[in-house]
Amino acid sequence: MNGPGIDYQAVFHALPGAVALLTGDLVYADANEAFLSMAGRTREQVVGRYLFDVFPDNPLDPDATGMRNLYASLQRVAATGERDTMALQRYDVEDPDRPGVWQERYWSPVNVPVLAPDGTVALLLHRVEEVTELIKARGGRPEGDHGRVLEAELYTRGRELQEVNERLRKAHAREREVALHLQQAMLPVPRSLVHHRAAVRYRPAVGALNVCGDWYDLVDMPEAGRTAVAVGDVVGHGLRAAGVMGQLRSALSAASRVAAGPAQALEVLGLYARSVEGAESTTAFSVFIDWNDRILTYSSAGHVPPALCHPDGTVVFLDQATDPPLGARPEHAPRPQAQAAFTDGCVLVLYTDGLIERRGEDIDTGLARLAASLTRHRAADPDALGDALLVDLIPPAGLTDDTALIVLRL
Repeated sequence: MNGPGIDYQAVFHALPGAVALLTGDLVYADANEAFLSMAGRTREQVVGRYLFDVFPDNPLDPDATGMRNLYASLQRVAATGERDTMALQRYDVEDPDRPGVWQERYWSPVNVPVLAPDGTVALLLHRVEEVTELIKARGGRPEGDHGRVLEAELYTRGRELQEVNERLRKAHAREREVALHLQQAMLPVPRSLVHHRAAVRYRPAVGALNVCGDWYDLVDMPEAGRTAVAVGDVVGHGLRAAGVMGQLRSALSAASRVAAGPAQALEVLGLYARSVEGAESTTAFSVFIDWNDRILTYSSAGHVPPALCHPDGTVVFLDQATDPPLGARPEHAPRPQAQAAFTDGCVLVLYTDGLIERRGEDIDTGLARLAASLTRHRAADPDALGDALLVDLIPPAGLTDDTALIVLRL
């Protein structure tokens, strides 16, 4: 029941209340004593068995929806990695001592993801509180009208809340689909380029839509023997930041095709950014790769420095041409640029700050973590290296900031 770096069992049995752990296939991995006692089942009757084989719907109730609702909730948690609090549920349970006799039961369930170190959902934690006595309360009058009204009202409100939540989930799903198409349009997978192998990765912050203000771009110019590569980060998250990102990415991509170098390309971008609302304080980094002379020429507008890893494992950060972010200066001024030599087999990694920055931690710690991971995995191909960097650098709780990443084998 344990995954790499996580002792699920120790954490699980320290939790209060009635809780059970389920695999992604909805098989019980464990259940605490409170859960077993409340359900009237032994450990052998639960652990290792499929959830709905243990607790099916009441076949005598044609309107039963407990199984369907619980299944939908658990699938949402597995798909999104987000907690789901369910509305009040009627979910009858078969009497363990009298087969075929069903007990009317009411529950308040909460389903929570248990994340693996790589941020994927490893297990599902199902916490449940029984509220049958509350629902059946009669206010001191066993057969009074008040009790019947209370029961009907609580149950009806619970069902209405669930229906409202379902409509909200569908609306969110539509918004997420729009966001996904927007991201794919703005950040397409790069085509095969003449001189190099490259991989890109994009990860939104935990709880964010699938779009943000981070971008990457690769412009191949084989006739000139060079490639322009860029990353940028617009302040903010969500669709508005993504809209600004799309404008700036397109402008820099166009400027890179005609500029003499990266500094000039960023100068053009900076002038353009003054006319784009929301572009203030955007950071960007541009590097021109000269394949004939084996030279990297680069310029930074307040962006975190890319890493150049040599075949022997030495890592150098490209931090010798740093200037303020876009729109930070009241007057236009030329931007600096610097150069660095590379050899065959070097790896160049460009990224946004979500990959290395952590709250309460010095940025040098994050840079050192990146350098160590890059050195360790430097022999891998770009796709495998990109995945390895994300595994090493993304914290177990997930990213708190959006992240874009480009890996190039030079």
